[in-house]
Amino acid sequence: MMIPSPDAHASVNGSLPRQRRTYSIGELARMFEVTPRTIRFYEQEGLLAPERRGQTRIYHEKDRVRLKLTLRGKRLGFSLAEIREVIEMYDAMPDGNARQLKRLLEILADKRANMERQLEDIRLMQRELDDVESRAREVLDRLARQDA
Repeated sequence: MMIPSPDAHASVNGSLPRQRRTYSIGELARMFEVTPRTIRFYEQEGLLAPERRGQTRIYHEKDRVRLKLTLRGKRLGFSLAEIREVIEMYDAMPDGNARQLKRLLEILADKRANMERQLEDIRLMQRELDDVESRAREVLDRLARQDA
């Protein structure tokens, strides 16, 4: 026996069907502490697809999750293309989740390797800065002794 979804029909007692949660652009902007312009940019980039009612954008739970994933991906250094790829794989059926996770692991491995290279570059730069600082202090000490 198939059970209808809660919002498919009015309940037996005659109450209205349960409405799915929607969000305005302002609500999402406040929720994620971004500007409406940022949300419109992600929409323009194809990462969000709100329903339109005239000039009004109506965002659904799927859009909220996509925005959350997009912002998290940006914080982790993902490009918009990488974020789009992961989201599109997630949306693909029937095996989108497995493909998404495999690709996500590939992207994370690339990010980790890049971060390791950056860390090594930072360590080298710190050693070079330490060396320059040490030499500058030595010269400054010699100059101070000559003036004394």
